[in-house]
This record gives sequence, structure tokens and C-alpha cells, in this order.
Amino acid sequence: MQSVATALTRLGDLAATPTVSRLATAFHESGHELALVGGPVRDAFLDRPINDLDFTTSATPDQILQIVKPISDAHWDIGRAFGTIGARIAGEKVEITTYRSDSYDGQTRKPEVVFGHRLEDDLLRRDFTVNALALRLPGLTLVDPANGIDDLLAGVLRTPISPEISFGDDPLRMMRAARFTAQLGFTLDVDTAEAMEAMADRIRNISAERIGDELSKLLCADDPHVGIELLVDSGLCDRVMPEIPALRLEVDEHHHHKDVYQHTLTVLDQAIGYEKSRGSFDGPDLIVRLAALLHDIGKPGTRRLEPGGVVSFYHHDLVGAKLAKKRLRALRFDNDTISAVARLTELHLRFFGYTEGAWTDSAVRRYVRDAGDQLERLHILTRADVTTRNRRKADRLGFAYDDLEQRIKELAEQEEMAAVRPDLDGEQIMAVLGVGPGREVGEAYRYLLEQRLDDGPLGEEEATRRLTSWWAERGR
Repeated sequence: MQSVATALTRLGDLAATPTVSRLATAFHESGHELALVGGPVRDAFLDRPINDLDFTTSATPDQILQIVKPISDAHWDIGRAFGTIGARIAGEKVEITTYRSDSYDGQTRKPEVVFGHRLEDDLLRRDFTVNALALRLPGLTLVDPANGIDDLLAGVLRTPISPEISFGDDPLRMMRAARFTAQLGFTLDVDTAEAMEAMADRIRNISAERIGDELSKLLCADDPHVGIELLVDSGLCDRVMPEIPALRLEVDEHHHHKDVYQHTLTVLDQAIGYEKSRGSFDGPDLIVRLAALLHDIGKPGTRRLEPGGVVSFYHHDLVGAKLAKKRLRALRFDNDTISAVARLTELHLRFFGYTEGAWTDSAVRRYVRDAGDQLERLHILTRADVTTRNRRKADRLGFAYDDLEQRIKELAEQEEMAAVRPDLDGEQIMAVLGVGPGREVGEAYRYLLEQRLDDGPLGEEEATRRLTSWWAERGR
């Protein structure tokens, strides 16, 4: 946390940049108020990087367009109905929004947009006091009508007005509360936490797209663990992703197993650690984090209490993959993300057979083939899934996966395994067999692929010999 003087100096430096100074001058000369608002002001106090530049103004959307057109490289009005105009000024993207005082009616999923007249009123309609901060431009006057600076100093999330009214106006703010605890490391004040629990069912008024987007932002935060716990403890998760609280399985006095819910949170933490340490991605990887969160959601539906105090979860990987696909579709995630997360969930147990006996080269090739372009993420998820406190067991699994990765690397170098395909393509298969396009060509292709996986590169001559023999054995 920066001192007020240091933060104001940082904001002053920001105001002197070409983008902000041009905007401030243009709005001042037009006779309209302009203020830098929300996240940039908050992050200046928290000594966090300032990325998005958001402004609020007394000008209407039409007036904003008139002001920014002469000074912008480009502009767009996709958010015009909500009072927001976007522009690129001096190479930076900015958003400028007319003062607002709108709210939700508690029934529909869209707000009634009402433009306001005062900066202070606009700030008080925002989600949390730490985001209800503004810097008037060009005069560099800090505006803090809800005592957000005090809450920043205390590390507390609190709504500027009654949480019941704030969450009633926009129920998605309850999910934002979970996201900001994860991003900023803050805690909720008591009244806000109690209102979230009491009003959790209101989240059903929010569209699936907005919920999915907010969940993605939460998972890409610095510490999503605490945010997920808040969603579960408040009851929100029961409404948006019930598979997660369902992991809190009842403990039977005669049957004992790992706490699946806490295990999942640990896997999420460890996956983030591997994601960062391996350096495989530029920034947070949503697919890795979704897969870590969802990889065991098939366990509640597959749990069986076996004789002798044993608990089994047979096929929870396959069941979980189907559940993950269904939930992510319901939340309107894109098809590529859905497919990747489901595939990782389906494959997350595959490695554990590696420690039970030596895999052949063929088995290693199949592991790579089945993972496809998700291999690196599968490496991360599989390693993260080891949460045993038994150090000897953890080391054994870690060494085994080191060995598997080394074998994959060696085979890839020998065979260019990343592009495993049969030694003959479709055209060659048809020429050898004397057939045209059809089902038989697909069957022949799969046969040659299995041969390739079992024995490595065959060469065109040997592949042709095996294909001819296979075709003859079919009685053709």
C-alpha cells in the first residue's frame, strides 16, 4: 500500500502522459467534467500496474464523441447504449462513460440506464468503496465520497451503500466480491458477507455469459483459491457451479477418503505454481485453472463404499469430463475451452498407471497422441494432482513423471512424435488397395496408425507390406 502522497504523485505522472493530458485538456476546453475513475486510481494506491484507463464525465455519449474524434486515432461506440465510448488516443485505448445512476429492477438481467449529473453520485453507485475513487482532471483532485482510502488501508471490501441495495441493483457484484478477494487479497466486511449469503439466489437474475466471464476473471486472479472458497461459503457456487460444493462429500465413520473439496483447492494452487514455474504460458492460463478446478467433479456421482473401509470412484474421470462439458456449455464458454478442459479431465488419471509397471514406447506414444495439443497442460494437471502428505510417495510419483517426460522428449526427438501419423496417407492407401474414398480407407488409416504407435516409423515399403497383408486377411 502506497502512502497518499506517493499515490498522488504516481497519478500526477499518469495525468501528464500524452493520452491523459490530451483528454483532460479537450474535455476542460469543452466545458465538461472529466475524471479518471475506479481501478487505475485504486491500483495507484496499491502499487499495482495500471493497465486499463477508465474515465467518467458529465458529457453525454454524443458529446463525448464530438470531443474525442479530433484527438483520437480511432473511436468506437459499441457501449453507447450504456453511456460508454471507446477511443485510442496517443496509442492507448481508453473508455469514457457518462455519469450514471442506473440500477437493476430485480427481475430482468439488464440495467435500466439512467445518466447522472454528479461525479459523487456516480461513484456511490459503484460496486465497492475501493473502486469508488476518482481523480478529477486536469486539477488532480482526489474524490472519495465513500471513504475508499480507509478501506484500502484496512484491506477491506465494502459496498459504498447498503450491500442489500447494491447487490439488489446488480447481483453480479457478489461474484465480483469473490474476484477482488482473490485479486487484491482483501477480506469482506461482515455486513457485505452476510448480504451475499442472504441474497445468493439473486445471482439467477444474471445472464450465463456474465457469470462465466466473472468466473474466468476470478480464476485468472493471483489467488483464486480464496475467491472460490467465498463463492462456496456464501452459497453462490451452488447456483453458478454446483459441482464444486458437491465435492464436500459426507464422511462415513467406516469409510475414509481424502477430502475431495480441499484436495481440489490444493490442486488448483499447485497447478498455478507449475504454470508459473514451467514458463509455458504468457500469464494466467484459464484452461489449466478450469481443469484443476473441475478434474474431480465426477467423484460424487461415482463414489462407492466398498468392503473393508475402501472408497472407490471408478470412472470418475469419464463422468467428470461429461459434467465439465455440460457445465461450461451452460456458462457459455467457447468450444475450444470446453473441449480442452473436458479432455484434460478425461485424461488426468492416465499417468498413474505408469507407476504400476513400465510403459512400452507404444504406451508413451498413445499418451502423447491422446493429449494432442493439451500435452503441456496435462503435464501440469497431472503433477498438480499429487497432494499426498507422504513425502516418499510424492517423490516417487514426481520422479516417475520426470521419467515419463524424459521418454516423451527422447521419442519426440527420434520420431518427431508431435506429428504422429501413419507412414501412408489416404491417397497412398487407396492406391495400394485399389479402392476409392470410403469407410475402408478410414479403417486402413487407423490400422496403420496403430502399427505406427506400436512400432514407431515403419517406412513406406514395410507399411505397404503390412497394409496388403491386413487387407488380405479381411477376405477381400
